[in-house]
Amino acid sequence: MADDNLEKFLEVEVKLAVDEETGVPDLTELDGVSSILDTVEHNLSAIYYDTQDLRLTRAKVTLRRRTGGSDDGWHLKLPAGAARRELRAPLEDPATIPDELLANVRAIVRTAPLAPIAQVDNRRVECSLGSAAGEKVAEFCDDHVTAWSLLPGGERTSWREWEVELSDFTSGTEAGSELISQATSFLINSGARKSDSPSKLASALGDSVNSAPLPPHLRASRLDPESPAGAVVASLRKQRDSIVDWEPRVRADEWDSVHQMRVSTREMRSLLETFEGILEGDQLHHLEAELKETAAVLGTARDAEVVEERFLELLDSDESGLIDDTTAAHIKNDMRTEYRQAHAMIVEMLDSERFLTLLEEIDTLLADPPIAAADATGADDNGDDGDDGDNGDDGDHGSTGESRDILYEHLERGYKKVRKRHKKVVEHYHDTSLDLHKREDFVHDVRKAAKKLRYASLAAEGSGLKTGRLTKACKALQSQLGNFQDAVTSRDRIARLADAARERGEDTFAYGLLYQRELDRGADALRGYEDTVDEVKKAFSKIKP
Repeated sequence: MADDNLEKFLEVEVKLAVDEETGVPDLTELDGVSSILDTVEHNLSAIYYDTQDLRLTRAKVTLRRRTGGSDDGWHLKLPAGAARRELRAPLEDPATIPDELLANVRAIVRTAPLAPIAQVDNRRVECSLGSAAGEKVAEFCDDHVTAWSLLPGGERTSWREWEVELSDFTSGTEAGSELISQATSFLINSGARKSDSPSKLASALGDSVNSAPLPPHLRASRLDPESPAGAVVASLRKQRDSIVDWEPRVRADEWDSVHQMRVSTREMRSLLETFEGILEGDQLHHLEAELKETAAVLGTARDAEVVEERFLELLDSDESGLIDDTTAAHIKNDMRTEYRQAHAMIVEMLDSERFLTLLEEIDTLLADPPIAAADATGADDNGDDGDDGDNGDDGDHGSTGESRDILYEHLERGYKKVRKRHKKVVEHYHDTSLDLHKREDFVHDVRKAAKKLRYASLAAEGSGLKTGRLTKACKALQSQLGNFQDAVTSRDRIARLADAARERGEDTFAYGLLYQRELDRGADALRGYEDTVDEVKKAFSKIKP
């Protein structure tokens, strides 16, 4: 079964704890609920699966096999902001987790085996709540739960809870949000209370979750968080989590997901490059190369996505009436086709052993960072050398001031690179004896340097350096030059479309018209460029330790 054939739901619900003797109130007292459409009773049984180190549970993901009720089958629930995205597959083989579900958690699970960690049985009385017009607006569930943790030290537990879940009709709407809010207050006033546990699985596992080992990326670092290495590793960990979080959304082709995963991948690579000397080792260069390749695959789709958006904007804003139907059709459709092909290549990459190995190597680095000898004093040995049992916070670890000095030196190198590349723009951008693309490359080089400086500035914030203004200034410069580069990329794609149209014997006048518009938009994007660079200079001058 392809992923497109999975049943997909947006789950918006509230769960409340309630005592056994508490009576169910009259739910038609809720605003927006006029009737009880039906009431049914189900006997549900669910087996939850996870790795030995509970990678799914720790990522707020649940995978279960459930029988009973109207939704027998395999269920995968993924975080989706305040809600949860649920994917379902039929229960064709109760012993085999469907591949199409596993694909959505591959970045978390990787090659680790999945096994049962808990069983949750539930006698559920389910009421469908109807509006005045008869639409189903929500379900109210009165659950009597018995659960067993299958982890070492696990126990049998029982409890009762009430659950209100919005229907497809109200999920994601303002009316639905209001109904959930009102239902929460109403049920609490009727004897329920906020649950101490976020889910049935968490309640089932209880304290036995502490018996499971931690996955590598969550194991306590031996680094002093105020050391240069500690600041860098904390930033790397943030990007690692972002890559893993965005991976299933990229698979699902959610809006902006490719862009966000690409940003995280490039930021991690930039941090490794910028702070070389704080961390060191051959594995860093290998990781940089792998991250570069990953970003390149994501970039092909992202560029197609950006160009498509710009093409549609050009068409929508055209007032000349000179764009013929044939050209308009290519402008609307060709980049969409290119994007779909590029996205298929992304999914192929995400399924590859190479990508899974990259994720494992990142986790290995976070668990045991390769600290440079010069920064080794930033490691906290917690007194394990047996000398005096202290926590290493005396003079052996270097002062906070020294840590700031080290990070400042790396920021200074990044800033000097921005200034050096900016100087080339000033000297050469208006030199028409040079090829246009060569001059534009000078501008693009400034953007790349500004982006690296911004990432480094963000990483240094935890050290006590006041880099907020620099981060903001670099972001403004990066954004300005990003708009310029988008115009360049779109313009070049228009030129290639024109070449293809010419080979087909089609009129290419409209392509020339659009090409000139992107030239003009690129020039507009550079207005105020010198002032934006000056703000970076001023911001950097404020952070000297």
